[in-house]
Amino acid sequence: MTSSDKPENASAAPVPTGVAAQDWAQAAAEPHYRAAVVDLLGALAYGELAAFERLAEDAKLAPTLGDKSELAKMASAEFHHFERLRDRLTEIGEDPTAAMDPFVAALDGFHRQTAPSDWLEGLVKAYVGDSIASDFYREVAARLDTDTRELVLAVLDDTGHAEFAVEKVRAAIDADPRVGGRLALWARRLMGEALSQSQRVVADRDALSTMLVGGVADGFDLAEVGRMFTRITEAHTKRMAALGLAA
Repeated sequence: MTSSDKPENASAAPVPTGVAAQDWAQAAAEPHYRAAVVDLLGALAYGELAAFERLAEDAKLAPTLGDKSELAKMASAEFHHFERLRDRLTEIGEDPTAAMDPFVAALDGFHRQTAPSDWLEGLVKAYVGDSIASDFYREVAARLDTDTRELVLAVLDDTGHAEFAVEKVRAAIDADPRVGGRLALWARRLMGEALSQSQRVVADRDALSTMLVGGVADGFDLAEVGRMFTRITEAHTKRMAALGLAA
């Protein structure tokens, strides 16, 4: 994933209790929790694999050799994240391909519907779209067992794309302010598609939806899910400002 932005309340997180205070061996004794984590790791793994493929494609649109090189480096980092998730699924006795498969159609559909038409749209998509997903996974990670939480947060580390995208997009807007309006519309479309896709994925997977509303992991209820999406929207607004775009 690409975002280095974390929810503002991360530093004030409560002391972990329940599942969040257990390690994987303890927490996985609950079958529904185990199923939810397998779903989560599968969704993340395919997301990282798709990010690798997309960055490799975006590199073809890069205007300079230096830009192409930077994107290739980021793509490599995304693939390393994928490998860690794949290996973890294998380690806990799950087939990585089977774990990823339920999420292929939704993620591929999102990427088809939001294919960038040029270099700048590709940068905004990686910065905005991936950051929304990262915020969602960070919210969920706070309710995971300690071993799974550590892995999830590690693969959400910024690959360098956030700073790179901000620098390039702001420079483009400075050179031609008209670019800003087009990219702002594009980013708003990405926000809507990303949130809709996240909600569809959760709704289609019983274990994940149960986790979010408090049946498996601790701390979430329906009201908290609403607050979670509010926090994600607020973080998006801040990223838009960093890009020099109106939310």
